[in-house]
Amino acid sequence: MSQQLVAGVDSSTQSCKVTIRDAATGAVVREGRASHPDGTSVDPRHWWDALGAAVADAGGLDDVDAVAIAGQQHGLVALDADGRVVRDALLWNDVRSADAAAQMVEELGREAWVARTGLVPVASFTGTKLRWLRDAEPENAASVAAVALPHDWLSWRLRGHGPADESPLGPDLDALATDASDASGTAHWDPVRREYDPELFELALGRPMRVASDGVSGASSAQSSVRNQVPDGEPRKSAVQSPEPGSAGSSDAVVVPRVVAPDEAMGTLSTDVELPGGAVARSGLVVGAGLGDNAGAALGLGLGPGDVAVSLGTSGTVFGVSDAEVRDPSGTVAGFADGTGSRLPIVTTLNAARVLEVIGGLLGVDHGELGELALQAPAGADGLVLVPYFVGERTPNRPDATASLLGMTPATTDRAHLARAAVEGMLCALADGLAAVQDTGVTVERLLLIGGAARNPAVRTVAAQVFGRDVLVPEPGEYVAAGAAKQAAWALTGALPTWDTATTTVPSDPHPDVLEQYRAVAR
Repeated sequence: MSQQLVAGVDSSTQSCKVTIRDAATGAVVREGRASHPDGTSVDPRHWWDALGAAVADAGGLDDVDAVAIAGQQHGLVALDADGRVVRDALLWNDVRSADAAAQMVEELGREAWVARTGLVPVASFTGTKLRWLRDAEPENAASVAAVALPHDWLSWRLRGHGPADESPLGPDLDALATDASDASGTAHWDPVRREYDPELFELALGRPMRVASDGVSGASSAQSSVRNQVPDGEPRKSAVQSPEPGSAGSSDAVVVPRVVAPDEAMGTLSTDVELPGGAVARSGLVVGAGLGDNAGAALGLGLGPGDVAVSLGTSGTVFGVSDAEVRDPSGTVAGFADGTGSRLPIVTTLNAARVLEVIGGLLGVDHGELGELALQAPAGADGLVLVPYFVGERTPNRPDATASLLGMTPATTDRAHLARAAVEGMLCALADGLAAVQDTGVTVERLLLIGGAARNPAVRTVAAQVFGRDVLVPEPGEYVAAGAAKQAAWALTGALPTWDTATTTVPSDPHPDVLEQYRAVAR
């Protein structure tokens, strides 16, 4: 049998990365990347342009059999009836909807939100951005015909849809599709029942919703995902029953993407699709369900029950895989879905590697030099503590907070102590996230440290001290893109592949005093 190739895409906040791999072994064949613009609100066209550039940088898709896209979660992509973007997408790190989130929590109560969605609304989640749009930009809200997430919209464009003058198949909003992991971050989807909650959508935007039918008359629930890999643009058959008449059938109803099972394909290209920059996705290319970036990382790492990962990107996340239902009444842990049909309990902070960038910039050093400085100061930095809420914070939910530096004395006010406080502050905030995940009943047998900052030797050393356990560091790689590639292989072959990942172990070196002094200051 000839080699089958699959492509995985990681469309993150900062960039678009493409990895092309052997579907059977996971061996990397080639890779590409392109940058995204900075900001908390972005015209999605930049993502489409970057996807074209990254695909071209990776040598194109001509020999690729299947592709899947993983993307930054929660971003609000609002489309009008012509498939055009209504306004710049509000990203996960845009906190202008903080007041809207507080209103929504007050209206239903924290317990009701956790029971219905597995989370408590904060500014990051899509539903709060819909509420902000309703109240702050009513004219834009009135023109919304469909709501998508970043990976949904990119997959829709890749499958040949979009404004009539920009795509071969035109603005078919009923072709929009997503997966459970991304839908579970909207605040209007239940990861336990695995279906949308129309009342919560209407509570946010003030208008009813209906689920994209993808050619299936009347399909209106998350159960509308059926394994149908027929070409895009052709009608599909489904066992889904037509819904009872109601508000979802109103002409005012807003389309939300149908939810595709993790082993299914969104569709198969029925025509060639030219990407920006000239790369072409050929007819016959299978497009997998795609997934949220954290679920992509979990899938790429091969996480299972007992595994928890701490990811150090610009933001920070702590997430694991659980077969059990996860509901945290405090809202600290969001009970998302993962990319395999299980749960992905997760804690997210807005400030992770960002902390190293800010303090490194202040000291005029890069990440490596900052780490060298940090190791020149003792554990605990002699009492110097940085609470790193540089852009507010999501966990704890303090969107208007700022960073604080405490414990400054003549002995601690130097470059080494400040560098040490930066690394410790970043990791202590995530250690609190790890404790919260454990409090939901998730066991930690293996702790993995991933993300760009995890490559820094000082970060690894301090992590073993702050977490007080062995820390496993996987070999450097693009694990979100790898997870998307795995999913593409799953859709192509019908079997989820197992790809080996080498890790390095940093032995436990507990320093509980570091976390204790951080908590005393942060609280």
